[in-house]
Amino acid sequence: MDLNKYTARLREDLIAAAALGDEKTQATAAALAAATESSARLALLAALSDLATEVSAALGDRTVHVSVNGTDATVDVRKNPGGEEHQTFEEMTGDISRVTLRMVEQLKAKAEEAAAQSGVSLNSWLSTAVSGALKDQMRGYGPKRDI
Repeated sequence: MDLNKYTARLREDLIAAAALGDEKTQATAAALAAATESSARLALLAALSDLATEVSAALGDRTVHVSVNGTDATVDVRKNPGGEEHQTFEEMTGDISRVTLRMVEQLKAKAEEAAAQSGVSLNSWLSTAVSGALKDQMRGYGPKRDI
């Protein structure tokens, strides 16, 4: 993305606005437009970087990068290493804490079925589900609810 077209537009708009004034105002506007071009380019890059950060946070498993070469800004999306790979309960490290979970029988049966289809224990499947829900909540998606 060539940033020159954006800074040139800003310069042209400033000069056009100054055209309403006298020659001294027009000359001052032209000088200001030229002097602020590099600042405008930096502001555009800062905005692109902030946007990339926000989009990266929303994507979760990918990161948006902005790089600059002269007056060209390049945006690319990269998959995070390890992305959405979930550890099984057996692969997790740290202290183990026991929790008693009460749920209706139908929900338990569906969870057992899902665990079996995934080839993991119910305990491992529930740990992965809790981990995924926590990751979603940290990304700002909040808890998922059936409406």
